[in-house]
Amino acid sequence: MKANHFMTRSALGLAFAALLAGGSYAQSQDPTPQQQDVQSDKKDIRQDKRNLANDRADRNQDQRDINHDRRDLNKDRADRNKDQKDINKDKRDLHKDRKDLHGDRKGKM
Repeated sequence: MKANHFMTRSALGLAFAALLAGGSYAQSQDPTPQQQDVQSDKKDIRQDKRNLANDRADRNQDQRDINHDRRDLNKDRADRNKDQKDINKDKRDLHKDRKDLHGDRKGKM
């Protein structure tokens, strides 16, 4: 009788231990909603950090492009002004040459 009683208690104890172990395993596999929120928040933070790094790199590249374009515009403006001065000088020279030519033609007659 005592052996039978001992076996019953051992079987009940083993079953209870299995239930506890199974319950803790189930909890570790299926996180609570709060744990899921924390995990989701951490994932969002990592993604936000990556996005910020990419945005910072894009902003820096854009600023470099702006600076380069500004230098190009300044050079183009200087070239345009120089070209306009050359055109004006050529117009004066052409006017003077025509005036001289007209004077030469008038003088020969």
